[in-house]
Amino acid sequence: MRRRLAVTPAQFRRVTYIALVALSLIVLTGAAVRLSGSGLGCPTWPRCYGKIYPPLTTHALIEFGNRALSGLVGIATGVVAVLAFTRRPFRRDLAWLAVSLPLGVVAQAVLGGFTVREHLAPGFVMSHFLLSMVILIFAVALAWRATFEPGARPRSTDRLAVWSVRGLALLGALTIFAGTATTAAGPHSGGTTGQDIKRLDFKGADTLKWVVQQHGTVAALLGVAVIAVWLLHRRRGAAAAMMEPLTTLGVLIAAQGLVGSAQYELQLPTDMVWVHVGLATASWLAILWSVAAAGRLVPRTAPAREPAAEPRGDGMRVPAAGRAS
Repeated sequence: MRRRLAVTPAQFRRVTYIALVALSLIVLTGAAVRLSGSGLGCPTWPRCYGKIYPPLTTHALIEFGNRALSGLVGIATGVVAVLAFTRRPFRRDLAWLAVSLPLGVVAQAVLGGFTVREHLAPGFVMSHFLLSMVILIFAVALAWRATFEPGARPRSTDRLAVWSVRGLALLGALTIFAGTATTAAGPHSGGTTGQDIKRLDFKGADTLKWVVQQHGTVAALLGVAVIAVWLLHRRRGAAAAMMEPLTTLGVLIAAQGLVGSAQYELQLPTDMVWVHVGLATASWLAILWSVAAAGRLVPRTAPAREPAAEPRGDGMRVPAAGRAS
């Protein structure tokens, strides 16, 4: 059986990218559930209204459809995990990353169940999206590592260049977190009229305006940082493999800024919010791509230790460096 399931490095690389695409698309379908007001289309979990199939209503079909797609994504990631152990030659680093994907999908399903059970409480909804972004970190790492054999890419010695890109990841994560808070305070609760859905309201009626301002500020800082990092790498003569993801990220951030400004002025129409979520996911993938392309740093070398001094005949000690050869 192991011989029948054995895959080459090229075959395994292809399935890792399939899993990455599936994990990215499921984010968009999840956003569609919320924006269509179908978050409680199936108010029970894992069954829908206590049955294994949903009633023939729009919201129930949308919510249950997303659950079914999540199950298919779980199967896809499970296949990747199995093939990681049948890949020849076997690599332990790929196996650990591959196993993390189905575990992440299971954790996401459980968190989704609690989200429904708690009637789409803001904290659960925000965590649901943020967990998807964390899973994408492992998916990108797996696909990237599967693309290269160990030692195929030399480590970088440019600490400023590498750490500047890693800094974008931290700022990007903060921007996404602020974005989830904005959605949790906005008009798209995920439920329909008459359903009791909790919203972020720690500043009363001004909560949404305050959160949007903070999100806009952090996003603007990210945009400026992306430009600065792009210019830094260009000035240092970075290779095309490094400039490509940074350029892609810059374009996505610019588009995200335009969509974000327009949707706020238009009072957050559903279709534009969905596009905004899609661009946020794509931007996060571009950030992870940039971090991977920047590579790993050469370890700092420990300072050389001077040899111990040797005693002279008069009891004094002479440094070894000063001994006659």
